[in-house]
Amino acid sequence: MAKRAFNLPNMLTYARILAVPLIVLCFFLEGRLRSSDFARYSALAIFLAASITDYFDGYLARAWQQTSNIGRMLDPIADKLLVATCLLLLAADTDRTIAGWTLWAAIIILCREILVSGLREYLAALKVSVPVTQLAKWKTTIQMVAIAFLLLGPAGDKIVPYWTNVGITLLWISAIVTLYTGYDYFRAGVKHIIDE
Repeated sequence: MAKRAFNLPNMLTYARILAVPLIVLCFFLEGRLRSSDFARYSALAIFLAASITDYFDGYLARAWQQTSNIGRMLDPIADKLLVATCLLLLAADTDRTIAGWTLWAAIIILCREILVSGLREYLAALKVSVPVTQLAKWKTTIQMVAIAFLLLGPAGDKIVPYWTNVGITLLWISAIVTLYTGYDYFRAGVKHIIDE
């Protein structure tokens, strides 16, 4: 059992969880360094590495037949910790990367993640599985790309004009897709809730 808990796919998931405080540290240092660009680039590099592990942990677990209960439990938790932490940091940072109406896009994403997690947990108790749709996978990809753009934010604007604006646009697209996929999950799960 210990061997299964420390297989490579699970180690990648643990690494993704450990990436969360490192990204927080980058934003903490941003206010203390003369050049905040270094902190932004560091946060982006850690986020990209963590996002890549999200693909490989699931792929390797299936390919090597190393799926485990702890992996199934921690994988979605790691994803949500990473996304929620980055959105909160971007809303609270000194540059106000996410501000005004764009806060609603972040709120939609966070609320959907919490609601769907609760629904999945409830349905799991009923022994009902709700599979991840292809659109939900696309939603995650758009979300990760949007956050990557926004993490670099003002540092990216110095290289490519409207870098942050592209990130905000992608975040809104992600929020819209998030609403639809959230509705999809609830539509699939509501009949089981009513039956119960």
